[in-house]
Amino acid sequence: MASHRVPLAEAERWLNHLGACSPCYRDFSRFQKAYQLRRRRTLLAIAASILVCASIGGRAFVRWHNKTQTVQTAVLDLRDLSSARGVEPNPEIKPLEVSRKVSRLTILLPLGSSEGQYDIRIETLSGESLVTARGIAGLKNGVTAIGATMSLSSLSPGTYILQIRKDGLEWNSFPLVLH
Repeated sequence: MASHRVPLAEAERWLNHLGACSPCYRDFSRFQKAYQLRRRRTLLAIAASILVCASIGGRAFVRWHNKTQTVQTAVLDLRDLSSARGVEPNPEIKPLEVSRKVSRLTILLPLGSSEGQYDIRIETLSGESLVTARGIAGLKNGVTAIGATMSLSSLSPGTYILQIRKDGLEWNSFPLVLH
């Protein structure tokens, strides 16, 4: 009766006795309170389980969503810069700044650059090549530009050297700062 599993027709014969017998009513009340406590704990455990599953699912969704975000493109404008031939960048050039979240570079080449296949790389200041790519430069609206896919997320924030060269020619170096 305390757990409401006994049909009312069967419980009727006990109701009069429970109303008149204090020890039986006390026992019945204790059983009823214990049942309610177990039921509350069960419902609380179910609610907690739902919250845990929802938070795990939410976290997994956020991680998946962050991985599938759109590609970030940076435009590096070198048109007005005079490049230094060789591995050392021109110290008078202000460093180019790029986010590490970038995975696609569009490089606007210095005036007079020709179309064709180019190599692009990012090096440490000591000359260690970290990231490389190839791209085809094309002329559009009087500007020679290269598009290249380069994931920079594995690099630490800091100062690097961006190097570009047309196939078979010498490297042109530019200072680069990654955030």
